[in-house]
Amino acid sequence: MLIHPQFDPVALSLGPLSIRWYGLMYLVAFIAFYLLGRHRIRQGKAASDGTPWSEEELDDLLFWGVLGVVLGGRLGQVLFYEPAYYFSHPLEIVAVWKGGMSFHGGFLGVLIACAAWGRKHGKSFFTITDFIAPLVPLGLAAGRIGNFINGELWGRVADPSLPWAMIFPQVDAQPRHPSQLYQAGLEGLTLFLILWFYSAKPRPRAAISGAFLIGYGIFRSMAEYFREPDAGIFGQSYVVSMGQWLSLPMVLIGLAMMVVAYRRR
Repeated sequence: MLIHPQFDPVALSLGPLSIRWYGLMYLVAFIAFYLLGRHRIRQGKAASDGTPWSEEELDDLLFWGVLGVVLGGRLGQVLFYEPAYYFSHPLEIVAVWKGGMSFHGGFLGVLIACAAWGRKHGKSFFTITDFIAPLVPLGLAAGRIGNFINGELWGRVADPSLPWAMIFPQVDAQPRHPSQLYQAGLEGLTLFLILWFYSAKPRPRAAISGAFLIGYGIFRSMAEYFREPDAGIFGQSYVVSMGQWLSLPMVLIGLAMMVVAYRRR
């Protein structure tokens, strides 16, 4: 039986300053976004509709995106998953270094940042989202690895005969699914490969964005069956989890976007 290594969440201490693994994984995500974005710009594949992009625009977009991810992700965690706790401990809302970020909240934050950045630079909303969609999944994988290092978001109880079933000592002594790694593989690596190759050829505007919504929503819903459900605002449900509720509209909107995109073409 595998046992979670119980990593020290602090990767490096410099006097009173502590650098946590969770924060480093976010740094990895932003670096991956930037390097992949530069590659697509230099290869002339930044936008399937032919809209030109520059590396200076990528720099500025990344800054806006970081704000959207951090602010939206934290507010999403507060409002969607743990409102009672954070409203009782309001000072904990700003303690992002302790973990606790919602993908769906961060996703909404990034969409708002993209819309504001697009107005500033004169680029259409879907031109921006089509560009960034293939750059995001590797960052999601890094975030899930951060969850695994922290020993949080553990999986449901698994069959002891499962070769990779893992005990999380901080939870109990039962074998569980390492669902953080499932999510890193599905909504991270697998989604990245799908979008990277799908976006390699010209596609109708908004089609790549729609593919991201569909892919993430499906993979997240699949992984939720192996993850211990969060309580969320709807309570703790073993039938439909909070993550699945929030992923359902992503899939439906993504399907509608792809249908409209290909009909217009």
